Amino acid sequence: MAVSGVGSTSTSSLSGTRATIAQNFDTFLQLLTTQLRNQNPLDPLDTNQFTQQLVQFSGVEQQLKTNDFLEAMMLSTQNANNSQAVSYIGKMVTASGVRSELVDGAATWHFAVDKPATITATVQDASGNTVYTKAGTVAKGESVFNWDGVGTDGKQKPDGTYSVQVEARDADGNLISVATEMTGEVTGIDFSGSEPVLIVGGARVNLSSVQSVRSKTATDGTTDEGTL
Repeated sequence: MAVSGVGSTSTSSLSGTRATIAQNFDTFLQLLTTQLRNQNPLDPLDTNQFTQQLVQFSGVEQQLKTNDFLEAMMLSTQNANNSQAVSYIGKMVTASGVRSELVDGAATWHFAVDKPATITATVQDASGNTVYTKAGTVAKGESVFNWDGVGTDGKQKPDGTYSVQVEARDADGNLISVATEMTGEVTGIDFSGSEPVLIVGGARVNLSSVQSVRSKTATDGTTDEGTL
């Protein structure tokens, strides 16, 4: 990973605005200087008008300084976000989403329902093909779905990105909403966009969608939450 990428940021919009203001500022100075140099000694520049021009001069100068300050703040904030993102490498994160990585025969999804429900979880590969389906019951609150990578056909599936669709029905058979999350180890960071993106296996997770971060331990894959 290139270290220089940590300090990169996108300020083209602000820089373009500043360039326009600076050009207008320089033009204003040229006009004011030319006006003073060529004024009629018998009819000098009106004092009130000259004062107004100086006020405009001061206002534009202040705007330039404000833009410089805002640009510095943006750089500082972006660098802080990038540094924070780098610290996630090697950590286990949980983020909103339906995709997860099957690594060494293990993939994990977290989901939550607002009442006891009968759950049907359908796992699909990167091409959208259904490879595994499991049904069960869960209590109200958060539960975890662990998959060992063995498909419905009894064959071990290759490591890679898989997604899950969770259907939940209450005791009356009515569909209820399900909040789905994914868990995995952060292996890299992408700084090319406006927001750092965590690489979790082959999945990409925006930094803002991360809900929890923890150190990787030997007990990963076990949980005190309900399981399906």
